[in-house]
Amino acid sequence: MDEQGILSVVRLRKSYGNGAGRTVVVDGLSFSLRRGECYGLLGPNGAGKTTTLRLCLGLTAPDDGQITLVGHSVPANARAARLRVGVVPQADNLDPDFTVVENLLVFGRYFGMRDQDIEARIPALLEFANLSAKKDARIGELSGGMKRRLTLARALVNDPDLIFMDEPTTGLDPQARHMIWDRLKTLLGQRKTIVLTTHFMDEAERLCDRLAVIDHGKMIAEGSPRDLIRQHIEAEVVEVYGDEALAWGGEEGRLRSARMEISGETVFCYTNDARPLLETLQGRNGVRYLHRPANLEDLFLKLTGREMRD
Repeated sequence: MDEQGILSVVRLRKSYGNGAGRTVVVDGLSFSLRRGECYGLLGPNGAGKTTTLRLCLGLTAPDDGQITLVGHSVPANARAARLRVGVVPQADNLDPDFTVVENLLVFGRYFGMRDQDIEARIPALLEFANLSAKKDARIGELSGGMKRRLTLARALVNDPDLIFMDEPTTGLDPQARHMIWDRLKTLLGQRKTIVLTTHFMDEAERLCDRLAVIDHGKMIAEGSPRDLIRQHIEAEVVEVYGDEALAWGGEEGRLRSARMEISGETVFCYTNDARPLLETLQGRNGVRYLHRPANLEDLFLKLTGREMRD
């Protein structure tokens, strides 16, 4: 398999419904992955991320477009492709009737692996997930973080080339999230390739070599996190809040910012030189402020908007 052949998506389209009421969910999406990279799919709820993953795995048939997954055309040869792929779904779907080890053993059988080959891999998978001491525990005895780590270990039972991770740290506490991040970095160090969807911008910024921002099924930006921030966002952000924040924004913020946004009672000022803004804030009553460099969340909100999505 060549370096560019791990996953290729060309002009992918998918819609649902009939006639005039048809809803386009994925609209001409194209991207490709390099071996050993983490590629992020970011977008608001309903942007088409999960549908894109299902299309790539051959679980949903596209209306148009071409998908090549680990050297196989999808959906025509999806079953063969999935033998080289691991999946960490949004929700844990571990079997509560089985122990930790039994979950790994049964899942390996789905790939046609022999029991002795699965059993040979289990100790390393348990150590990777920091679950060796819980190997005989049933799923109901595990914490949320343990279940998530087991789901990750299960996705590796077939030693996949590519791993799809759909919001892998949602609902976890900070300690568990950091442990998952550490494990994902280990996989990348082993030249595994990861497709990651997440709503945590710090997670994407930490893990992703490249990412795509999609909205309404279309790609609206693609590149490394740092490059995208430089291309789309001013270098510095001043967040101003407090009883007088809106008044200050109308007087000084709009005048001295390259761009200003208001969300609730917080004023966001974007600028390449924050000194004039900070001078007006020093000693002013009724306001508090935070001065920071621009980040991926600023990029995401600029490209997709601040309104809530269901």
